[in-house]
Amino acid sequence: MDEALSFLSGFILGAVVGAAAAALMAPQPGNALQATIRERVEMVAEEGRRAAAERRAELEAQFAQARQFQKPLARPAA
Repeated sequence: MDEALSFLSGFILGAVVGAAAAALMAPQPGNALQATIRERVEMVAEEGRRAAAERRAELEAQFAQARQFQKPLARPAA
């Protein structure tokens, strides 16, 4: 879990730094630059949602598998 969170944090930070660098170096007028940034933010957000959905599916599969091997609790004798 920590690895996934670390990866996601690094991915988001990298996207923000990349967008800032692109904004400072872009040879486009303001409106075109805003549209480009908006598209890139949407692309990064979609990638994040896809990665989160994949990870969720992996965790749900692991959880289901773990539940199959769970031993039932023994009831105390009355």
